[in-house]
Amino acid sequence: MARVFVYGTLKKGQPNYKHMINTAKGLAKFQGRGQTVEKYPLVIAGKYNIPYMLNIPGTGHHVAGEIYSVDEQMLQFLDEFEGCPDMYQRTLMRIQVVEWEGKGGAGEARAGADGVLECFVYSTATYPPEWVGLPYYDSYDSSGKHGLSYVLRESR
Repeated sequence: MARVFVYGTLKKGQPNYKHMINTAKGLAKFQGRGQTVEKYPLVIAGKYNIPYMLNIPGTGHHVAGEIYSVDEQMLQFLDEFEGCPDMYQRTLMRIQVVEWEGKGGAGEARAGADGVLECFVYSTATYPPEWVGLPYYDSYDSSGKHGLSYVLRESR
């Protein structure tokens, strides 16, 4: 099992969460909520209003998201879904656990004494330079105050 941190449309209540609970694509078990230890710019970009975490450590905000434990089949699905390695790159990042599901679980014990886990995150280093000038968010919600409605893949 691998640990994945999702910050955009794959979170609970977001447009692509359905993929995280579709066991035909593999297994994904919600572990808890967290945020990036380092700051990153989270932008909403492109004609489909897709959330992207730009791989520029030290800039932006501590990005909030959810931590999942996924099997190899789900990890392969997520790589394909996220357009890895062209659109997003899957990299290991340090994630600060904010809230853990099932206190005292084995997963929590694997976090360091400081509550930090290493998780795979789909961020991007391949983006148009003008994206750096977009507004940065600390959390993503497809129906947030930003007014940028996410366009589902099947509607494109």
